[in-house]
Amino acid sequence: MIQSAYIHIPFCQHICHYCDFNKMFIDRQPVEQYLDYLEKEIENTVQQVPFKQLQTIFVGGGTPTALNMKQTERLLSIIDKHLRPKATEYELTFEANPGDVPKEKLKLLIEGGVNRLSFGVQTFQESLLKKLGRTHTRQDVVKSVEDAKAAGFFNINLDLIYALPTQTIQDVRETLQEAYALDVPHFSAYSLIVEPKTVFYNMMQKGKLPLPSEEHEAQMYEIVMDEMEKNGYYQYEISNFSKAGYESRHNLTYWNNEEYYGFGAGAHGYTAGKRTQNAGPLKKYFTAIDETGFPYVSAHPVTKQEQMEEELFLGLRKTEGVSKGTFLQKFGLRLDAIFQKQIEEQTRLGLIEETTETIRLTRKGKLLGNEVFQSFLIDES
Repeated sequence: MIQSAYIHIPFCQHICHYCDFNKMFIDRQPVEQYLDYLEKEIENTVQQVPFKQLQTIFVGGGTPTALNMKQTERLLSIIDKHLRPKATEYELTFEANPGDVPKEKLKLLIEGGVNRLSFGVQTFQESLLKKLGRTHTRQDVVKSVEDAKAAGFFNINLDLIYALPTQTIQDVRETLQEAYALDVPHFSAYSLIVEPKTVFYNMMQKGKLPLPSEEHEAQMYEIVMDEMEKNGYYQYEISNFSKAGYESRHNLTYWNNEEYYGFGAGAHGYTAGKRTQNAGPLKKYFTAIDETGFPYVSAHPVTKQEQMEEELFLGLRKTEGVSKGTFLQKFGLRLDAIFQKQIEEQTRLGLIEETTETIRLTRKGKLLGNEVFQSFLIDES
């Protein structure tokens, strides 16, 4: 039974140089029309694939807080009408940009049932923020976190990025120390990936993007892991660290390979055994809903083999790893009956460790995660 929903708001106040998510500058965009169609999509989807009780909703983007007060109120009313979790311990997250969330909007979010904020901080060095195309300052981050706490938000995440152009080891250490001083319960820390169709990609193609070496990137990641542990943040997933009880329950839906709704332009979903992708351009999103009631550009039925592969390369992202018991319960097959060869090989390489109950990445395995994940693709030859 589906317990989670992702909602995509593709509008931004500015476009960052590294972002390849489906997004557009909000000025002169048909935001009200978008919310109308979003509601239609939600209504049609939950009618076709109903839920009993949602536990988590994540509103991402783009920048959801780029919406004005009236638009935000409308979005919250759509969530309340069609998706409101009835569970007493639900998690409703909004992504936000530092400096973009005035006190009256924080109050509106709290009153609308939002109980978790995720701020896109990335770094505390203002010279690096400018290179990323970010418009906030270090002080904006401090004030936004203070305002959020004052409004009643206790579950706050800060997104950080390392391996940035010209970033040094010392920059990473300083960003972490600034971040810990804000006393929030959760951090996500990702290495920069240069994606096609971004400003950074174009710069890289021209040889104008001075990125750290792979060795420096690995060193930065090890510093992140060590410093998080020293400061009381448990690494429960490759890129996520939290105080006890503040893990992102929504993201655990993905890593546990469970089904979820994906609403909005460009969103991905996993419902009724199918992985779906929505049209990204607004015109195509609107037209598809007008014509069929749904905005899908693809709907792929996931085979049992694909489900088993996904169980491994999603589950291995978690520090606790993949449960042999859960695998048997889900698929009626023992984990080692399907993946024994891969487990033995990755264990021999020192990238995986096996217990009677689980397989999980070693510290070395976390540094080479993608290589480990790819090894669990079943060879059909």
